[in-house]
Amino acid sequence: MSALSLPLTLLSPSRLTSLLRLPPLARLPGATPVSHPPGALLRAAALELSVLVAHLALYPTGLADERPVDEAGPAGPSPGAFPRLPLAPPPPVVLLHGFADNRSVFVLLLRDADGTARRRTLVSLNYSPLTCDIRAAAELLGRHVEEVRRRTGADRVDVVGHSLGGLIARYHVQRLGGDAAVRTLVTLGTPHSGTRVARPADVHPIVRQMRPGSPVIEELGRPAPGCRTRFVAVRSDLDQIMVPTSAARLDHPDLRVENVLVTGIGHLALPVHPTVTSLVREALSAPAGQGAGDRAYEVPGGAESAAGTVA
Repeated sequence: MSALSLPLTLLSPSRLTSLLRLPPLARLPGATPVSHPPGALLRAAALELSVLVAHLALYPTGLADERPVDEAGPAGPSPGAFPRLPLAPPPPVVLLHGFADNRSVFVLLLRDADGTARRRTLVSLNYSPLTCDIRAAAELLGRHVEEVRRRTGADRVDVVGHSLGGLIARYHVQRLGGDAAVRTLVTLGTPHSGTRVARPADVHPIVRQMRPGSPVIEELGRPAPGCRTRFVAVRSDLDQIMVPTSAARLDHPDLRVENVLVTGIGHLALPVHPTVTSLVREALSAPAGQGAGDRAYEVPGGAESAAGTVA
């Protein structure tokens, strides 16, 4: 058995579905509060712990930056030639991790058990855990997006951001003109209105930027007329990093947003839970012109999608 076989087994769709006999993600009636029995809370906490253990085992595998696909061979690219990724019909997808993390958090999306990923180009961006400014990270993302577009010939890309990664991507789209290059942005447990969790963590500048009322959050609340990117904001009712959990909801009058609420899982499980990964695949497969407002869809496994409504 390889060193990675155990954590990969823990993160497999079938294993995560059966782990601790998790209840299905339930449809919620509008803004009605949800009461969780103690058993469900314990199962969610245990799932978070199992995901954390598996992720810590996989973390070293994501420390190095990805190499372009045609650099993976022993000979590498031909001298003087710019490496070119294989072009797939759907837009390429850029995956952006959260605070103090790396691309290994997207192991399940990258493996993609049903083979969907093999029909499109997926690339990850690692930004340094020493990054102290969301604006600077958003500029780095912009350069990465342009590199992916140049190497694939794609007009636009899709972006999936977990936690802080979603906020970085949103800043790129809203404040740096990234809406011209980003077709769809899916955020998973992202503090769109700021989170109040772990006040001692304010020693880190980028954590202070994720607080309610910070200059960055204030900038993202400013008008964004004509923004061309479609947003899908996924949040969980048991996300202990989002305080309150509604912080991961995206509300902006100028943005085309679908807010998706899932129940019974925590922050760390969002990028790996089979229901959420299915949701991400569906969101990225939707037509570019799909809007918000009265748009609603069900995620396999039973999640609620509220588009432009309170959930």
